[in-house]
Amino acid sequence: MWTVARLAGELAAGKVTSRSLVEQALARIADPKGEGSRAFLKTYSETALAEADHSDRLRRAAIVRSPVDGIPISVKDLYDVAGDVTRAGSKVLEDAAPAAVDAPAVARLRAAGAVIVGRTNMVEFAFGGVGLNPHYGTPRNPYDRKTGRVPGGSSSGAAVSVADGMCAMGLGSDTRGSVRVPASLCGIAGFKPTARRIPREGAFPLSWTLDSVGPLANTVACCATYDAILAAESPDPLPEMPVKGLRLMVPKSILIEDLDANVAQAFERALAALSKAGAIVTEVDAPSFTRSMDLYKNGGFAGAEAYLLHRKRLETRASGYDPRVSKRVVLAKDFNAADYIQLGFDRAEFIREAEALGAPYDAMLYPTTPCSAPSIAESGKADDDYFRWNLRLLRNTGLGNVLDGCGATLPCHAPGEAPVGLSVAGFAGGDRRVLAIARSVEGVLESITHRAAA
Repeated sequence: MWTVARLAGELAAGKVTSRSLVEQALARIADPKGEGSRAFLKTYSETALAEADHSDRLRRAAIVRSPVDGIPISVKDLYDVAGDVTRAGSKVLEDAAPAAVDAPAVARLRAAGAVIVGRTNMVEFAFGGVGLNPHYGTPRNPYDRKTGRVPGGSSSGAAVSVADGMCAMGLGSDTRGSVRVPASLCGIAGFKPTARRIPREGAFPLSWTLDSVGPLANTVACCATYDAILAAESPDPLPEMPVKGLRLMVPKSILIEDLDANVAQAFERALAALSKAGAIVTEVDAPSFTRSMDLYKNGGFAGAEAYLLHRKRLETRASGYDPRVSKRVVLAKDFNAADYIQLGFDRAEFIREAEALGAPYDAMLYPTTPCSAPSIAESGKADDDYFRWNLRLLRNTGLGNVLDGCGATLPCHAPGEAPVGLSVAGFAGGDRRVLAIARSVEGVLESITHRAAA
């Protein structure tokens, strides 16, 4: 399991070089028995090796740009990389002009010395939580690969690239759970920041209101390091937030209803472990959290804003779209201006109510998804099946986006079980505190997951 702490330590001790790490990453991507050909839409073999060699030269001169210097990462296909066409997982953008400059998020990672090994696959235009892509194939979830389960979306390739050891971090985006859903289903960590925390320029938009830029990695501490770099902050270690005495709120709402049996079992086991460690875990009636799902009716912000973005292209190139994406986009065609303005007022009212409810607590806990990953065949069998699974997978994570909040997902399942994610969530601006709490929670759950959180 590649973590920033482990790799940075081995690089500092001279046990490995950046070049050897990048060579390992590229070999895993190229392995015909693996998922590299579906997880990645493009690899940067030549430039990645050159950047690794540069990192090694700097290190020999005692220059280390950040804790992630020389460590391989991947970038979701919706981010601008200078000289490349940003396809956003689609075929209809293949003839677009190449990006002139890196997206700010990509530029900040490069400046920190991160080595980009390639661009990862995704749901077309980031509009979906299942992870299917009919144009470029669907990378299979690392769990039960023989069956072929969905990776989650929309950052599907990002999650698989990390889970399969093709990189240490996958740069994703999150509009209704597109970082947290695939991280949860693939058994890794992910973080959705407060949207305004990290620049979104140079990222092909789904929703200007809800989009956010976030990392997928093996541990919360790894996510925190990359989050700081992406936010142009010093990547200092997280503050200590001992679990004993933490006030953790479990919102009694749709978030904890109708859970798959294995998800309910893993969630209850995690809550029991945290209580035993001294956390004060309290179920709180939160009917407004259930009502907040109405903010996604008829597509919500994402539907209206995606229709604005795609309507002209759909007039001439609709046949080039994934039909399940175009169907969702055109659903917002009759979303009128008054409804859109009202949606903004309703969201603001919900945020005020939710923040008041959560004020006495340090963080919220709930299952990241109410179910485990379905099979690719089952979820894609018919449109009704696809849309049903899409809504189910995105049900819980959408809360964080309409709240304009932040949240981490981390594994809480036992070895051999289907991956289950636990969300540790908070409100706008509480990012580093939420990450610190999530890191402490992760430490408590090591006894269940057998995953070292360092």
